[in-house]
Amino acid sequence: MTSEQTIQTSHADIAVRLSSGTGFPVILLHGNSSCKEVFGPLLAGPIGTTHQLVGIDLPGHGASGNAHDPARTYSIPGYAETVLEVLAQLGLKRAAVYGWSLGGHIGIDLIARFPGLAGLMISGTPPVRPTPESLQAGFRPEPVGALFGKEQLSEAEVDAFAKAVYGEAETAEFRAALRRTDGLARLMMMQNLFTGGTADQRAIVETTDVPLAIVDGALDPFINLDYIAGLSMPSLWEKHCFQLRGAAHAAFLTHPDRFDPIFGRFAADMSIQPARRRGKAAKGAAAA
Repeated sequence: MTSEQTIQTSHADIAVRLSSGTGFPVILLHGNSSCKEVFGPLLAGPIGTTHQLVGIDLPGHGASGNAHDPARTYSIPGYAETVLEVLAQLGLKRAAVYGWSLGGHIGIDLIARFPGLAGLMISGTPPVRPTPESLQAGFRPEPVGALFGKEQLSEAEVDAFAKAVYGEAETAEFRAALRRTDGLARLMMMQNLFTGGTADQRAIVETTDVPLAIVDGALDPFINLDYIAGLSMPSLWEKHCFQLRGAAHAAFLTHPDRFDPIFGRFAADMSIQPARRRGKAAKGAAAA
């Protein structure tokens, strides 16, 4: 059983789905033009009955409202500040975060903003510097990637977007979420990224003491796995990056038999992590 509620923030009215578990909380952050329903199997599954999993629809996505002030909200820092307001209203002073794709970038930004962050797991998220050269190094030149920053999508583009992102996990619900997404959220978030309006995420992961888990699909068409593997990350959880064989961008959806045991182990481990040292964790973070 899961429950839903709407939380009013200064950015937008935010739709939240909570699992039935009462154990250590893990916040679930979805990708560009997606929704919290992608985490349905996790929320309703065994891990969700043990841990309090919290799925959040970002502003302009899913059942959340569009941003009150798009210029303030539709960026990685704007989304991170929205998440902080949600956590405050839920009374969550300490939690782990799992971020997929765009959600992973938001999670990295939270390292410097959320002192209660016990640990972060990311998928489909290369930690890059806000420079064209770093973006080109971290991401692969997949043609569908151009749609991630396009305001209006044709039906053919919706089809291409959904197939590339979800693969065999594509559903009518996820396509509906793609169509529902505020086009300004795509456009302005990408503009902000390419104009240096985000933190140096490579510097963050290479200096933080927050445990960082990286779980990617070995066939992800959008990210450069060699780039990620080449980073020096002293707090890398279990000392290696996980690459799930046969999985692509939505590995947590298409290969739960491989993903869920890693996620469950991560959630349990984060529940016993000591409080972090705020100063070191915030190194390298330049808020936009």
